Amino acid sequence: MNLLQKMLAPFRAKSELTEQPRMLSLTNPRDWGIEPSFSGETVATQDVLALSTAWACVNLIAGTIGALPLMVYRTDEDGGRTVARDHSLYRLLHDSPNVHQTALDFLEFVSACIELQGNGLARKTRNAQRQVVALTPVAWDIVSVKRQTSGRLRYSWTENGQRFDLDQDDVLHVRGFGGGPLGGLSTLTYGRQTFGLAKAIERASGGTFANGMRPSVIIAYKEFLTQEQRDLVEGRLEEKYLGAVNAGRPFIAEGGMTVTPLSMKPEDAQMLQSRAFSVEEVCRFFGVPPHMVGHTEKATSWGTGLEQQTLGFQKFTLRRRLARIEQAMRKQLLTAEDRAAGVTIEFSLEGLLRGDSKARAEFYRGMSQIGAMTINEIRQLENLPPVEGGDVPRMQMQNVPITESGNEVNDNAQV
Repeated sequence: MNLLQKMLAPFRAKSELTEQPRMLSLTNPRDWGIEPSFSGETVATQDVLALSTAWACVNLIAGTIGALPLMVYRTDEDGGRTVARDHSLYRLLHDSPNVHQTALDFLEFVSACIELQGNGLARKTRNAQRQVVALTPVAWDIVSVKRQTSGRLRYSWTENGQRFDLDQDDVLHVRGFGGGPLGGLSTLTYGRQTFGLAKAIERASGGTFANGMRPSVIIAYKEFLTQEQRDLVEGRLEEKYLGAVNAGRPFIAEGGMTVTPLSMKPEDAQMLQSRAFSVEEVCRFFGVPPHMVGHTEKATSWGTGLEQQTLGFQKFTLRRRLARIEQAMRKQLLTAEDRAAGVTIEFSLEGLLRGDSKARAEFYRGMSQIGAMTINEIRQLENLPPVEGGDVPRMQMQNVPITESGNEVNDNAQV
């Protein structure tokens, strides 16, 4: 064995015991998880979610989407739209997509996968009539997508010891930002430098408390103390000054003692600034304003009311995410007969207003005054029973010429 073979022997032996590395993919974060970032930190799903900012962003987006009612509507020939409760997809999407999950659980899982890995996947279960009767979510990091010579996509994965190899018609695939046919772009992949830096800052700050914690003052003596004197000084200090209730008590220095308080070092203050900056960087990747995840260091320009924050979050963060899910479900769940019958799938955005009674009341008042909504439609949104005469649209009259004022009252009086 020559010198080169001796040098490569340890690495060759190690490679025989481990899986051979695969080609890196920009749409697949699995292989990036073993690659360190510039900061030296590896970035995987569990590492990113361990960051409080990333957890809050994903939780906010996925939780908000999951809480919105997903409705199936049917449009008639006159353009009127009603909730298609008799459709087989209504209970599936609105209540429970599978035997184990509610609609909120399912949408949260799919949305979290889209936010982190750029793709959300669910396996379709069909009955004898080829109707979709269940949707079972699948973690994207275990799925392999290939394009066949025919142009169709094939999805393969192994879960709980069972091998799946399904055609594109047997899965629901919601692609994230920049989504190509094989999948969307992974946030973990493109943000791994930012996430790695934030993780490194967290590790450094944790190490400061674990190994580098320092006292608040230094007590110096001109002479060396004996062990008995040192134990006496330390015991008296802990007995008299330890704890918040003893804060501010006067300290008496004697016997050549010099007391020097310690202030925060510039590098420690810079670490705090770096942690605050990493919060903004992570929020920027998810498109979430920092103040909505508890970072209120800087004043927000979104307005002061909950309504303005909700509208801003809905317009700039949720709108395209909701559109992705809606369009993917219309394309991959509805049949040609459903589309011909005017069946569509949409989120009910009125659910975002349920936490703000004032904004909800103003919305209902405006819609009823212009005749866009009837009283019973409003009562239905508030889970109230219909009332007699509540199906008639009403419109408030105003801006009547001054010469006509009072005529309506007189006409009613004559009748």
